[in-house]
Amino acid sequence: MKALNLPGQIYFTVAIAVLALLITGCKEETKEVKETVIQPETPEYFLLRPEVEKVYGYSHAVKIGDDLKISGAVSMDDTGNLIAAGDMDQQMKNCYSDLEKILKHYGYTFDDVVVENVFTTDMAEFIRVSAYRNTIYKKQFPTGTWLEVKGLALPGQLIEIDMEAHKAH
Repeated sequence: MKALNLPGQIYFTVAIAVLALLITGCKEETKEVKETVIQPETPEYFLLRPEVEKVYGYSHAVKIGDDLKISGAVSMDDTGNLIAAGDMDQQMKNCYSDLEKILKHYGYTFDDVVVENVFTTDMAEFIRVSAYRNTIYKKQFPTGTWLEVKGLALPGQLIEIDMEAHKAH
């Protein structure tokens, strides 16, 4: 009779069992990996008053992905002439009217505005008429800054408002 080499057979049997478990485990844990390709977001530019904006060298708005940035709106007509000289209340309403046109162009509302900056040549007068903003922002007020400045682009302009908006999916 031939003597059995039990320790060697045990190691061999254990090694085969471990290998079988590893192969089985690998098969079960193999998952399909999906590749995610992130497309670069192309800026979309909007001109509210193309001729005026070309002369001054700016675009009134740019949308990148879900973010919309809007240049300062002022009280002017389509040819760049000041509207409502000396009337802060009306100039502010004209600014918001232009801002609303831009927001609507991209399918946004004032509820999507997250930043609003106001530049004015007369802070006391702006504060006096600022309650009008309560009719604009019905959900919440955006973050922002109010700043009194020495002057704006055109003599007689009292207020300029810029903003940023974000549209959640």
